[in-house]
Amino acid sequence: MSIQEVENQIIEEFSIFTDWMDKYEYIIELGKSVPVLEERFKTEENLIKGCQSRVWLGCREEDGKLYFTADSDAIITKGIISLLIRVYNGQTPQAILNSDLSFIEAIGLQENLSPTRANGLLSMIKQIRMYALAFENK
Repeated sequence: MSIQEVENQIIEEFSIFTDWMDKYEYIIELGKSVPVLEERFKTEENLIKGCQSRVWLGCREEDGKLYFTADSDAIITKGIISLLIRVYNGQTPQAILNSDLSFIEAIGLQENLSPTRANGLLSMIKQIRMYALAFENK
C-alpha cells in the first residue's frame, strides 16, 4: 500500500469524529494499541530530541524498505507516533523522503496540538526522514 493510500485511510477514519475531544480519544486508543518497545531499544541513540515527552524511535531496513518501532512515556504522543509509523512502515527511503504527510493537515492534527506537542510531531517526522536519508545513502 502506498503512503497516499494509508494517509487516505487515516483521513477517512478521522472524518467520523466531529469534535477534537473525540479525535484525541481515538489517538489515545491508537497509542494503547502500540506494542511496548523492549527496554533494550530505549536508548539515548533512539531518543528523539525536541519532544517534551520521551519518545524512542528505532528503524530497520529489510529488502530496501524501512520498518519502525516506537514508544513514548506519554499516551497521546504514542498515538501520534503510531500514525506516523502506520504511514511509513514498509516504505522505501525514497518514498518517505518524497512524502508530504498531507494527512496531518487534513485531519487538523498539528493545529489542534499544544505548541510543545506540535514541536514534538515535527521532531518525530524529522527523525523518520533522517533514517530514510541514512538508509537511502547506504
